[in-house]
Amino acid sequence: MLNLFNRLVAVIVWLALLAAFVYLATSPIPLLTSGAARMSALAEQLGGWQTASTTNFLIGQIAVGLASLLLFGTLLWVELWPKRQRGVRVHTSEGGSVELDTQSIARRLVWHLDQLAEVIAVVPEVRARGSAVDIRLEIETAPDIDVPMKTDEVVEVTRDIIEQELGLKMGKLDVRMRHAPFAEEWAA
Repeated sequence: MLNLFNRLVAVIVWLALLAAFVYLATSPIPLLTSGAARMSALAEQLGGWQTASTTNFLIGQIAVGLASLLLFGTLLWVELWPKRQRGVRVHTSEGGSVELDTQSIARRLVWHLDQLAEVIAVVPEVRARGSAVDIRLEIETAPDIDVPMKTDEVVEVTRDIIEQELGLKMGKLDVRMRHAPFAEEWAA
């Protein structure tokens, strides 16, 4: 959800900046003149509010400052220091539990999936989601494999490793396969 919010805000900011700079490049003098006039009018209005009621103006300044600090400080905090779970909790039959690091899960997947015939390389991305793991696999295979059969084999091995060997719950599994190029003698 936060990732979607970040992308949406970034797109809006970049589009606004793009439009502003294109407009500035096409007609800089009228833009700067009207901007200066608006800033001058705003300064006069703020000055009028300040002289009319200094206390209310000061309260408004503090409220705007605190609201800005709270909103943007919170967004910055969440962006810079995400509290992502680095591992998954595994519960034993004895009632104990251990946290298994997602990198360990990824290494185990690489080792087992590399053992499959015609699999050249495996790049897993493992994310903890509660007590389950979401897995995205980038697999490079030999160019002449039977894709549905190899995909079924990869899914079955991955599910066995996650659910049987590690005792975790399988979340989403996304397998992306690409073939290695054919050798020169095959191309001719």
